[in-house]
Amino acid sequence: MTDQTLLSPTESAQRINSVDVIRGVALLGILLMNINGFGLYHAYSDPTVSGGATGWNLKVWWTTQMFFEGTMRGMFSMLFGAGVVLFTSRAIPTISGVSVTDAYFRRILWLFLFGIIHSYVLLWHGEVLYPYALVGLFAFSFRHLNPKKLIGIAVVLLCISTATKVKDYVETKSAFDHATEAQAKKTSGVLLTKEEAKSIEEWDEIVADEKPSPEKVKAKTEAYHQGYFSVMMMKAPINEFMQTTFMYRFFFWDIFAMMLFGMAFLKNGIFKGEKSTGFYLRMVLIGYSIGLTTNYLETSYIVSHEFSILSFKLTDMSYEVGRIFTTLGQIGLIMLFIKSGFLLFLQKSLAAVGRMAFSNYVMQSFICNTIFLGFGFGMFGLLQRHQLYYVVFGVWVFQLIVSPIWLTFFRFGPLEWGWRSLTYWQKQPFLKTRD
Repeated sequence: MTDQTLLSPTESAQRINSVDVIRGVALLGILLMNINGFGLYHAYSDPTVSGGATGWNLKVWWTTQMFFEGTMRGMFSMLFGAGVVLFTSRAIPTISGVSVTDAYFRRILWLFLFGIIHSYVLLWHGEVLYPYALVGLFAFSFRHLNPKKLIGIAVVLLCISTATKVKDYVETKSAFDHATEAQAKKTSGVLLTKEEAKSIEEWDEIVADEKPSPEKVKAKTEAYHQGYFSVMMMKAPINEFMQTTFMYRFFFWDIFAMMLFGMAFLKNGIFKGEKSTGFYLRMVLIGYSIGLTTNYLETSYIVSHEFSILSFKLTDMSYEVGRIFTTLGQIGLIMLFIKSGFLLFLQKSLAAVGRMAFSNYVMQSFICNTIFLGFGFGMFGLLQRHQLYYVVFGVWVFQLIVSPIWLTFFRFGPLEWGWRSLTYWQKQPFLKTRD
């Protein structure tokens, strides 16, 4: 197939059910981590800052760190990569179609704009549409590679990501050591040099950034209780950081690698359910054995070192090992669930959620911001970490019920329909026709 081959929109019969189910699981699972950003200040990874770090709050933190940190986002990114291959490989010669290249880049650039709207207007600073669009521009050129090459490049990208984490740890450890040495001299009454005094100041800045004071947490929490435009202006610098520094420091390597894995997994039949039950069982056993062991060692180390800054930085160095293998285990488990035919009603609901992933993802932001921000119910910072998951389960039930009902009457989710129409620059059929 050449880039000038004409392309037409996907029909329902062309969809791969297993891909939709996995996407549905990933979409719902992402909220397990995102909810901390929706409802608490600076509590995504460090429970000691806000939300509570004892009792049920600690148990919830343990569970999410062990099973879900990076894995749901990883699966979602893999499926986006698989989608690149699916989108560009279903060419049908038709006068009304557009070329693969034109359609793909229109699709990605519209996603880029949606990401900006999602972050700056709908006020979700942790959104992934913008980074997916940027990385998707690069991923397009890799779509024809065979699975082995895709996996090899992905591993290299993850090694680069790990190298940045090693650099962060070395620099943070050095700052801590210099500050500790200088502080000891200061305590003993020795006059400090300018460099030694500066080392203490630099470490204090790191602590203030990584471990905000209760006063700062309180002030920020109150700021989230303000009106829409006040929250918008407050979040603008956070969005800018996420779409610049964080994007190129973390998201680019993370998302790019997972997209390439997704392309490989689609091409070798893993996502299509073409492998044997034994294959998926081995994915679960090997993935969970390595991934969960790594995650457990990381998590227990952080807890035993009382959530210190250095403990987070040290365990970040093995982050990719833990989350990649745990993700493999999650995928294997989901595929076993699909192949078993068990709870078909749930599988159908998950597939519907996956088919409407764009609409459901933005819907999660709308619902959560309405619950937590000041222009809604103003619950930001008022719930403990474990209480946030009452909201998560409520959103899950709602989307699992509404998505299949919606698709009974409509061909696509509302945002999927708009995205398709903009991609092909032609209004797409929306309502399902009745015989």
